[in-house]
Amino acid sequence: MVKIARWAHAGTVCTGFVHEGRCLALPEHSTPQDLFDAGLEATLDLAARTIAAAPGDGPRVGEVRLLAPLTPRTVRDFVTFEEHVEGVTASIDGVGGVVDEWYEAPTFYFTNPHTVRATGETIPVPSGCHRMDLETEVAAVLGSVDGIAGTNLAPEEAHPMIFGYTVLNDWSARDVQAREMKVRLGPCKGKDFASTLGPWIVTADELEHRHDAEGFLDLAMTAYVNDEPLGTDSLANMGWPFAELVAYASQDSLVQPGDVLGSGTSGRGCLAELWGRNGELTPPPLRTGDRVRLVVEGIGEIENMIGDRRREGVPAVRARRRGRSRAGAPPGAAVVGR
Repeated sequence: MVKIARWAHAGTVCTGFVHEGRCLALPEHSTPQDLFDAGLEATLDLAARTIAAAPGDGPRVGEVRLLAPLTPRTVRDFVTFEEHVEGVTASIDGVGGVVDEWYEAPTFYFTNPHTVRATGETIPVPSGCHRMDLETEVAAVLGSVDGIAGTNLAPEEAHPMIFGYTVLNDWSARDVQAREMKVRLGPCKGKDFASTLGPWIVTADELEHRHDAEGFLDLAMTAYVNDEPLGTDSLANMGWPFAELVAYASQDSLVQPGDVLGSGTSGRGCLAELWGRNGELTPPPLRTGDRVRLVVEGIGEIENMIGDRRREGVPAVRARRRGRSRAGAPPGAAVVGR
């Protein structure tokens, strides 16, 4: 199995392949983006030559500190599991069910590629958050394919652009998120503070045999909080397969090597969904010292500890009520809204 990883060892940051438990580094200054730009076929050839040249060399995985396996160009996070939508809607809006618009087209938001964290890192609770949550997801990473421009793709054109898969935890400040989304925009600071990707990228060819006839991947996804399981779902329960998500993202736009597309949270893959179903904060929100582990069959697992809250309250000044008159109103005209 070809796994692409980044790690720190003996004061050096490396990009390379994990093979049979050993980390085989590429030449200095190599980056994962170099591999995405080269494409999957070229990367598999490079992996074969690297493994053949040094099959027993390199430190063991347990001897290095794994880093996030890439710095994404962009991160689009979708919401594709109907069961999750139903529960979270009840939790945030107090109303059950799934709106008709969810079925019409896949929905996503852009999250922050600059706050990607690695497995093993401590995740601080953002300002003003008292309902910290996890999200159990799989992310597809895109790579280059000759002859594909990355815009207005059909699903059959988009599928070869999927370079590999990694585990994603889209950390969520649910109370902050709920306030923001009442403005009919967002989430922003409710999601902006951290996402975990890792532990590595499993190349797409390794999981090709797990696709069903419609292109869905049947992989078990399980979340644990302090070693207690929340529940298990299958990646095959997405409303759209990844190729259709990539194709949709490309419409009237552009997807490129190094872009990341998240599946959205699996059924029973977060606390907020359970809060909606239970009608109360059971299980409780994540607290300082809690350990969160996400396990995805065929890909791997990531684990993070919850840190301290950075500060109380929303770190912002309240809006000034500046009136609503049009520019150029005559002197003495009434000012509305004060």
